[in-house]
Amino acid sequence: MIDALPRRRFLFGSLAVAAGAVGGAAVLAACGGGGPSGDALQVSNWTGYIDPRGIRRFERRTGIDVVYSEDINDNNEWFAKNQSTLAQHRWIGRDSVVLDDWIANRIINRLHWAEPLDPAHLSHRANLLPELAHPAHDPQRRFSLPWQAGLTGIAYNRSVTGRDIGTVDDFLAIDGHKAVLSEMRDTVGLMMRASGADVTQPSAASAEPAFATLERAVLDGTIDAFTGNDYVNDLATGNLAAAFAWSGDVAQITRDNPDVRFVVPESGGLIWSDNYLIPKGAHHPAQATTWIDYFYEPAHAARLTAYVQYISPVQGVADELTKLGGAAARLVDDPLVVPTPEFLAPVATFGILTDADADAMDERFSKLAGAA
Repeated sequence: MIDALPRRRFLFGSLAVAAGAVGGAAVLAACGGGGPSGDALQVSNWTGYIDPRGIRRFERRTGIDVVYSEDINDNNEWFAKNQSTLAQHRWIGRDSVVLDDWIANRIINRLHWAEPLDPAHLSHRANLLPELAHPAHDPQRRFSLPWQAGLTGIAYNRSVTGRDIGTVDDFLAIDGHKAVLSEMRDTVGLMMRASGADVTQPSAASAEPAFATLERAVLDGTIDAFTGNDYVNDLATGNLAAAFAWSGDVAQITRDNPDVRFVVPESGGLIWSDNYLIPKGAHHPAQATTWIDYFYEPAHAARLTAYVQYISPVQGVADELTKLGGAAARLVDDPLVVPTPEFLAPVATFGILTDADADAMDERFSKLAGAA
């Protein structure tokens, strides 16, 4: 079984090396401007989700000291760690966090544990892509803005598969080791789309054909593992023939290894965003809003995109990437980073589950993952 890693702990390619990237939460947390940590803006994010130079630029521009921590490894893990403190509306030691759509819905709507973004410090909201402006979990974007967005589809190594993959059935039929994602909504969502179910209005009942397919594939050994984004290295080396995958993870490696390819299945893929939120009890909500606003300026958003190579939620990034030149400019032609409307036509957002359906589906999925 392949060990799972968090979604955004992706392979750093040539751009990251050229940037002098240094991994590790402790190193990034030391990037503050030198003021007392109690007075600094505390930002919490996933690993590898920022260019460290961007932190220093923000500090110089705003005069705000930042302690940046790469300490979000899993949505459920983060929730379990912080729920008792948030329930008391006390500070969790972070002024902002980045979480997936479904848990953002829980924090904003079910539990009311999010502070609204401060309009007085949010001058670049208009640059938000219209496609991401009115999600079900925050229709007016009062409490959240996307940090980055991405697609869920299928990645494969053609030197191993010997042929292209275009459908979920193709994926299941090929020889060689195959993995699906350890995030339930991604794996079940792709299989729901293959079954013809509407993922924008999901339920346990509508997911039943997808679960049946997944269960058969696990029990007969068609699927070898449930994995995080460590599938990237395994695809590159040929240890995996194919995997359900996230676009940003694959974007860099496809340039280094053209045998590794990403495809949105013919039945459709998924699009998602990671949401920047200010939790209840935050000590610096105004500065936290200033942080996300800074990265909604297209020039700053472009530098971030050039580093992480996910889909930017900010309009005007393509023009700014072109201005940067070199490898950054070449990203404009990569639909995994700057997707065209045609590329996005077959993708949809996984909708909001009822509490009962979410619990039932999570439990069933966990049992299948444990059996792989």
